Amino acid sequence: MGYIGRMLETAKNPKAPLFVGDDLALDFINSEFGVGAAHHDCFVDDEAVLAWLKLAGVLPEDVGAAPKGLKTLALRLRDNARSLVHAAKQEGASDASVVNQVLQAGRASKELRWDDASASFKVVRQRRRDDAASFLEPVAQAVVRLLTDTQLELVRQCEAHDCTLMFHDKTKSHRRRWCSMALCGNRMKVAAFRSRRKGE
Repeated sequence: MGYIGRMLETAKNPKAPLFVGDDLALDFINSEFGVGAAHHDCFVDDEAVLAWLKLAGVLPEDVGAAPKGLKTLALRLRDNARSLVHAAKQEGASDASVVNQVLQAGRASKELRWDDASASFKVVRQRRRDDAASFLEPVAQAVVRLLTDTQLELVRQCEAHDCTLMFHDKTKSHRRRWCSMALCGNRMKVAAFRSRRKGE
């Protein structure tokens, strides 16, 4: 499912995973969102984490049951990723032990294979095992790329007062303010308009 399809699915179901970060690591962090009564965590059990990984395109649709402990490790990885992003944006150090654990334990093997379709050799990555770390290793790789290859001043939190979602601002002007216009932008613009009308 592409980005537009995922946004339409979110519009129909406010509890659906939100893919508005324009970055796999940020979308993973955004799997917990909202404040107060609107707080929602997409990772309620191992199967929910597996479903998220499939929606994010990290795992193929034909992957079977979720490995035991997937939710527990996903929550630890998400908390670690969030703290690393916040620390890096503040130019401070933070413990990367969970990310490093997943990178090490879940490291995929690489093989050189002939691809008939393109008539060329390709490097194919394969998960070593069907355990939690191997399922989450692509997310840990995305966290590494975010922290080492991205201008962190372009990683922002939505400006809506009640939104916790983060995004990578890839617009040309770098003036993106909202997680998405559909979720927060229009809502905040309407609220600002009403506030101005009251003040007149």
